[in-house]
Amino acid sequence: QVQLVESGGGLVQAGGSLRLSCAASGTIFSIFNMGWYRQTPGKQRELVALITRTSSTNYADSMKGRFTISRDNAKNTVYLQMNSLKPEDTAVYYCQAQIVTSYGSRLNDYWGRGTQVTVSS
Repeated sequence: QVQLVESGGGLVQAGGSLRLSCAASGTIFSIFNMGWYRQTPGKQRELVALITRTSSTNYADSMKGRFTISRDNAKNTVYLQMNSLKPEDTAVYYCQAQIVTSYGSRLNDYWGRGTQVTVSS
């Protein structure tokens, strides 16, 4: 059993900042890529940022320069620092991780339940 639990969402004014956290727990042998995605009603879930086990990062174009993804492998936790937030950043933000639960087992994707971020104008 693996759980991903996000925290840190909330209401913020435009131009403000928030820091999201996502902790993975349970039966974990190794975590590979971790990422953040977001979704608004009626739209597909979209990539925000990805980070590899060795901390190489990739961002969606609209987030470059404003968002920073990082991870703490010792804590099985990934973070998303969001600065200069805009009303269009309003969405439910989901954490995702590629996890192997035991030696030799397959790599599976796991998702958190999401955390709401609302940016007021």
